[in-house]
Amino acid sequence: MPGWMEVFGFLTGAACVALLVRQNIWNWPLGIANNLVFIALFYRTGLYADVGLQGFYIVISVYGWWSWLHGGRDHGALTVSRVRPVIGALLLLAVAAITAVLSWLLRRYTNSTVPVLDSLITALSLVAQFMMTRKWIENWPVWIVANCISVGLLIYKGLYVTSGLYLVYQVLCVMGLLEWRRALKREATPSAG
Repeated sequence: MPGWMEVFGFLTGAACVALLVRQNIWNWPLGIANNLVFIALFYRTGLYADVGLQGFYIVISVYGWWSWLHGGRDHGALTVSRVRPVIGALLLLAVAAITAVLSWLLRRYTNSTVPVLDSLITALSLVAQFMMTRKWIENWPVWIVANCISVGLLIYKGLYVTSGLYLVYQVLCVMGLLEWRRALKREATPSAG
């Protein structure tokens, strides 16, 4: 039976991603509340890389909050854009490097039973979250891959409600990708007048 932390994490997580889909600035503080709950939950179940990931999310959420408000042209609101190919390649290399380092650390210093998958999810999530702070549309496919892996791992760890949350995240990520594509198209189309 799920505990209150898992249920609260489910509700705040789904609400946070729904707000991200709509590019609503209030996703950031709600996300921070969600991260605090998941720090405790993941620590309790031995998903140590995910504990660190939640701490990172808190820090990057503060940056994302600022960036969405002031990171655009002339310190204005940020708009949806595409990642440049060179940056995309660097982000892919970052996923590989982070996965390798975290896997080694988890094998060496913890009792993790899933060091590679835990590390890969963490690496993908770190990169996707950074991409989200810049409103790069490609963040959504990265989240989709991370969520697919997460669902299986969470079921394996017996976190069924949380695995359900990640299925909800998948639906919201697809919605986010479609909505942000429309926003990108609107922003690229000059207005008549």
